[in-house]
Amino acid sequence: MRIIGMISGTSHDGIDVAVVSFALSGDALHGTVEHTASTPYPPELRARLAAALPPAATTMAEVCELDTLIGQRFAEAAAAAAARTGPADLIVSHGQTVYHWVDGGHALGTLQIGEPAWIAERTGVPVLSGTRIRDITAGGHGAPLVSLLDVLLLAGHPGTAAALNLGGIANMTVLDGAGRPAAHDIGPANALMDAVVAGDGLDPRGFDAGGRLAAAGTVDERLLEVLLAEPYYRLPAPKSTGKELFHLGHVRDALARAGRETGGADLVATLAELTVRTVARDVAASGAGLLVVSGGGVRNPVLMAGLRHALPQVRVVPSDEYGAPADDKEAIAFALIGWHTAHGLPGTVPAGTGALAARVLGSLTPGAGPLSLPAPLPAPPRSLVLAPPAAG
Repeated sequence: MRIIGMISGTSHDGIDVAVVSFALSGDALHGTVEHTASTPYPPELRARLAAALPPAATTMAEVCELDTLIGQRFAEAAAAAAARTGPADLIVSHGQTVYHWVDGGHALGTLQIGEPAWIAERTGVPVLSGTRIRDITAGGHGAPLVSLLDVLLLAGHPGTAAALNLGGIANMTVLDGAGRPAAHDIGPANALMDAVVAGDGLDPRGFDAGGRLAAAGTVDERLLEVLLAEPYYRLPAPKSTGKELFHLGHVRDALARAGRETGGADLVATLAELTVRTVARDVAASGAGLLVVSGGGVRNPVLMAGLRHALPQVRVVPSDEYGAPADDKEAIAFALIGWHTAHGLPGTVPAGTGALAARVLGSLTPGAGPLSLPAPLPAPPRSLVLAPPAAG
């Protein structure tokens, strides 16, 4: 079954696409990653999206227009992927998260935009969307959904292993030696650095390319102390967060409370160290001997060197070693969720999201013809073997 998985993450910089063909052999699922791509949002669309995100005020008219414009961009990305690999059986669109409603440690709602009907109309393929909300209705956080992929990839690893995603937000899945999973959002990975780089015009690309700013700066220990006092870090897992909390105003408030005017490379270096400290603390507490890392943060040498220095007893490797390209792992994860939904199987790990029980995820928008799904499977796969894209 060929599935296109698509997501625009908390960095809201564009659309990641992965085309994966799945085949079940016994209780092992095999996935061949046929194609991956990243399509940046046009600068004007990204600017409009950033201006509408919390804590900024917006209008329903702007939300409606962004829902359409982003849906059309997802449709173009899906059509381009299908043109490269051939027709897909299903498209899974995570869309663009614009608000994740958490109150008192409980997730109450979540909103992803990018109308899936545009994708179905453009491609003629059925589209699965709205993948987070069913877990929330079952008492979960609707995140991190990538735990489904993590648990299957790490299955059979001796001892305790962890998978870490360094996107806008850092999230981690841990699988202990007995195969028991746990997961949670740790805090900001790139979100605060990106907010400062974009807000202060430190790099026209809107992020610290190659970690050059962080490498050139000096950590402000007093500011770091104030940032580390954020109550979210002390909440028990499972928990989730997003840019509703970790945005540019969060940094400005910390600067004021610390009595600092730190800026430029020193501020970026301090925020990079915040990511390293919060992630390393949670990884160390998990007892993991292996840390498999994905997301844009893998390309930041300051973050990766900081984690390896802070975790000398942990083997830190990119997810590429497990067949999931670090930049594309979340798109692959949503393709996997789509395979589970198509076969009537739950797509969540309740121990990671905090839900009462696992749920089949998403809502289906029919394609050009009648909606036809495979026969339901009696049990989910116990492991996943991924073959990465062929070179060239």
